[in-house]
Amino acid sequence: MLDKLEAIQERFYYLEERLSDPSIISDQKLYAKTNKDYSNLKEVVDVYTAYKEVLGNIETAKEMQAEDDPDMKEMAKEELNELNPKKTALEEQLKILLIPKDPEDEKDVIVEIRSGTGGDEAAIFAGDLYKMYSRFFDKQGWKTEVLNITEGTVGGYSKLVLEVSGNNVYGRLKFESGAHRVQRVPKTESQGRVHTSAATVVVMPKLEMEDVNINKADLRTDTFRASGAGGQHVNKTESGVRFTHIPTGIVAESTDARSQTQNREIAIQRLYQKMHDVQRDAHNSKVAAARKSLIGSGDRSGKIRTYNYPQNRVTDHRINLTLYSLDKIVEGAIEEILEALQVAENAEKMKAGTEVE
Repeated sequence: MLDKLEAIQERFYYLEERLSDPSIISDQKLYAKTNKDYSNLKEVVDVYTAYKEVLGNIETAKEMQAEDDPDMKEMAKEELNELNPKKTALEEQLKILLIPKDPEDEKDVIVEIRSGTGGDEAAIFAGDLYKMYSRFFDKQGWKTEVLNITEGTVGGYSKLVLEVSGNNVYGRLKFESGAHRVQRVPKTESQGRVHTSAATVVVMPKLEMEDVNINKADLRTDTFRASGAGGQHVNKTESGVRFTHIPTGIVAESTDARSQTQNREIAIQRLYQKMHDVQRDAHNSKVAAARKSLIGSGDRSGKIRTYNYPQNRVTDHRINLTLYSLDKIVEGAIEEILEALQVAENAEKMKAGTEVE
């Protein structure tokens, strides 16, 4: 581990020098990349610097302990009692920081929220999830753009698609994909009975063309008249967009938005995602046996979380986490859940890394 940390520190200092190089400064794109690489290493280097300082102080304390002076020995003992726990804590922190990061974590995302089983109450719950996430996004300083909304008949939404951009968005939200279940007395219930409804959330990293090996010449684009909800608009304009990747036959389309421009953006994102999944799966199949995360893959059929209003309880079933603060969570205070999921994933990655070694 120490050799790896020394190499990281050397790389950090090298990038620090590069940032003052006029040839780098004059190239905006190269400067931005260099600065990003530098920033990504800073936390590791800061913790490593603190760790080396603690190691130096421990060495000094051990030398004091070898002295004949009883007072010096006692002072050294007290010093070591304080330093050794710090050393252990910093070692654990460094192990986590050295876990390879998913390169997709820094990407912006497309979020889809859809009502599931439960009729009108499911649509109302989908709206509550949207409010919860929106408040969390605001606290993070992230920007959001709603791409499509289909309202429920008595409130909420049957479907909602939005783009979220900011710092480390996918890394924070990737565990939210799956089925979210609610248990409460619906507004539409006259007998006061508790009902169970569900909504699905899908979080997809927003991929760009350079993230996926696609030749534009291999794409066929078709436009067509959308069908379904949306009034007369869908029958009069060719707002639907379909992309076909000719070499593989992979198809992605969208009729979600009212304009062809927005549908084109949604469809190409879906195509990127499908192509990216194919390319990623080809690579991941080689290491799948060595690493299998406990965190859900985002399968919509898998119940990941329950929101129980009568008990003011939220339970994340993947990590057996239960919090009795539903009132705060629905106001956007989901940080504790997200951090617990991240810790669980890090622990699984560390375990998998040990097994591989």
